[in-house]
Amino acid sequence: MLLTDKTAIVYGAGGSIGGAVARAFAEQGARVHLVGRTRETLEAVAADLKDAEIAVVDALDEAAVEAHADAVGDIDISVNLVTRGDVQGMPLTDMSVEDFMRPVVAGTRANFLTARAAGRRMAARGSGVIITLNSGSAHGSPMMGGTGSADGALDTLVRNLAIELGPRGVRAVGIWAAGVPETFTVEKLAAVNPAIDEAAVQGIVANLAGMRMTRRNPTLAEIAATAVFLASDHAGGITGTFVNATGGMVVR
Repeated sequence: MLLTDKTAIVYGAGGSIGGAVARAFAEQGARVHLVGRTRETLEAVAADLKDAEIAVVDALDEAAVEAHADAVGDIDISVNLVTRGDVQGMPLTDMSVEDFMRPVVAGTRANFLTARAAGRRMAARGSGVIITLNSGSAHGSPMMGGTGSADGALDTLVRNLAIELGPRGVRAVGIWAAGVPETFTVEKLAAVNPAIDEAAVQGIVANLAGMRMTRRNPTLAEIAATAVFLASDHAGGITGTFVNATGGMVVR
C-alpha cells in the first residue's frame, strides 16, 4: 500500500472531498486524523474507517491547530480541504467587501496555520508532504467573487512553502479541483449562489464538462487517488506545483 505507516491529518474531513480523501488514505495504509468543526460529519466518515482519530478543531484558531498538531506528534501528511465561505454568481461590482474578502482571508489563514504547524514538525524530522486544494480560478474566472483572489494567494503560498521547506525534505503541492458533480446539491450551491435551483445545478455540470479539455468532469475517486499519489513516496520530487484534476493540463 502506498501510505503504509504514514500519519495523515485531513482538515475538513467531514466534507465530500475531505471524506473521500480520508477514506483513500486509510485504504492505502495511513493512520488518519479527521479534523473539522462538526463532530457529526467527522463521525460519519470515521464509521467507514479503521482506527481513525477525530478532533473538533477550527482551522482558523491558531492555538487549537498547534495544540492538535502537538497531540498528533509525528505528521507525514497534512491536507487542507477546509471550506472558505466563497460567494459566487454576481459581478464584482455588485459584491460587498465582506463577501469578497471572506474566502481570501479565511482560506489563506486556515492554510497558513495548518501548513505552518505541519511544516515545522516535518522539517524537524526531514520529511513530509503538505497538500492544499483550490479551484484553479486564479487565472481569471468571471462571476466567482473572491474565489480567484483566494486561489491566487494559495497558489503562491504553496510555491513559497516548497521553496523554503524543500531543502529540509518537505514537499508542498496542490490540487486544482473545481466542479465535482458528486459534491453538487442545491443546498450546497445555494450557500454560495442563492439563485441556484436543480435545473441550474444540471446546467452547471454540463457547462463545466464542456469547458474541459477532456469534456468530462472529475470524480471524487479521481481526486482522492491524485491526493494519495501526491502524498506517497512515488511522487518523488514533485513540489511547488498544482496538479490539475479538473480535466485540463496535468501540471503547471
